[in-house]
Amino acid sequence: MNAKRNRGLTEEAATTAIDQACRMLRLPTIRGQFPDLAESAFREHMSYRGLLAELLLAECDDRARRRSERRIKAAGFPREKSLRAFDYDANASIDAATINTLATCEWVRKGHPLCLIGDSGTGKSHLLISLGTEAAMKGYRVKYVLATKLVNELVEAADDKQLTKTIARDGRVDLLCIDELGYMELDRRGAELLFQVLTKREEKNSVAIASNESFGGWTKTFTDPRLCSAIVDRLTFGGNIIETGTDSYRLAQTKVRAEAG
Repeated sequence: MNAKRNRGLTEEAATTAIDQACRMLRLPTIRGQFPDLAESAFREHMSYRGLLAELLLAECDDRARRRSERRIKAAGFPREKSLRAFDYDANASIDAATINTLATCEWVRKGHPLCLIGDSGTGKSHLLISLGTEAAMKGYRVKYVLATKLVNELVEAADDKQLTKTIARDGRVDLLCIDELGYMELDRRGAELLFQVLTKREEKNSVAIASNESFGGWTKTFTDPRLCSAIVDRLTFGGNIIETGTDSYRLAQTKVRAEAG
């Protein structure tokens, strides 16, 4: 009887029924696009199957986009950065082909580390955020954090006897992006806690770091030589190392603007 009743619906009643059904089934994209797609299907003599396929594909695409947006937001990036906006001409030290290969996120799938090493203003954070964003868009769980903030979180968790829980929580993300490693000296306790995080992730989940210090200068951050060596080993074994150089792109741009003014 429902089928007979539905065949007798007026266009207005059918439109209302579709709207209500989309609300109940939580299909906002179909609800929003149905009027235009239905009109287009009528003009182009599209089959019922064709129209249904268009609607379902639109819903799937929109859901995928919303999931990506949620993962990007959950990562906690401090600002939006994209690889499309990166100026390779301004930094000849960085090979575009290498970065494009990293953008496939195969290294994240394999749980490999990534190290971005270079002076301030050479694009380390831009690449770190951009590659992290690419990973989030491809379905990976990502977390961005400053090195000092991460260490402070670990120290507080240890004081509250929540360290295991905190490390396990961070261990669930597929890619941990640690920015500004090397800007501040870490005491032995902080360095040991960071080492625990890196050890927990080794060969299972990826870590990407950006540092203004070459590996040889990390003893200024990790004052225990043995611990420093062990941390460098965790971050370089089987991983990718990108050196962004010493010429500051930001400083060059500032000079250009000053001269233009």
